[in-house]
Amino acid sequence: MTVDKIVTEPSLAAVLQISDQARDQATTLVRLVEDSCDGHPSAEVQAEIAKQQKHLFTSISHLRGLHRNASLSARATRATTAEARQAVDRLHLQLQNLYYEQRHLQGEILACESYDHKYTQLPLIPADEFIAQHPEHANDDENELMIARIDHERKEREALEQQRQELLKRKQKLIAENKRRKDDLANLDKELEKFIDGGKPILQLFEKAP
Repeated sequence: MTVDKIVTEPSLAAVLQISDQARDQATTLVRLVEDSCDGHPSAEVQAEIAKQQKHLFTSISHLRGLHRNASLSARATRATTAEARQAVDRLHLQLQNLYYEQRHLQGEILACESYDHKYTQLPLIPADEFIAQHPEHANDDENELMIARIDHERKEREALEQQRQELLKRKQKLIAENKRRKDDLANLDKELEKFIDGGKPILQLFEKAP
């Protein structure tokens, strides 16, 4: 597979095109100079050499500009990748916190469910504290007060279950978001690797240039 088929990014394709053009111009210029070494070159040959030099310098200048743009683009891509990685790390930390919170709530729920469900053994709040919170039951008899306290306990448990369900929804949403960001980060890393690998021939060209 040729380089032209491997490199598909427009800016890198432009670098390859200008690089090939500069190579052909340099080859032509070297041939003209070698041909003129046998004797005094004619004015036409000198003009052609000057013309080819001008074309070559123009191509090299263009290559330098493309190289500068490629370097800036690579730097911006690395910065974007770093920001995306930080965002994924933050989401991962939030997800871990949700796991801890979920385990804590599950422990609380398990503790509540492990009690003997005889009403006398329910973990109800003390009667005086319940009446302080709900003064409308101050004149209730013992049976009515117990029913109210049990109903209060039921509502508290339902509120905990609703909170647990909401946390589970948040967890699923964060898991999906975390996966999407990790996929985006992986794609960015692949693009960056392609970009850097594609630029290696250019760097080698400049290193070999006199």
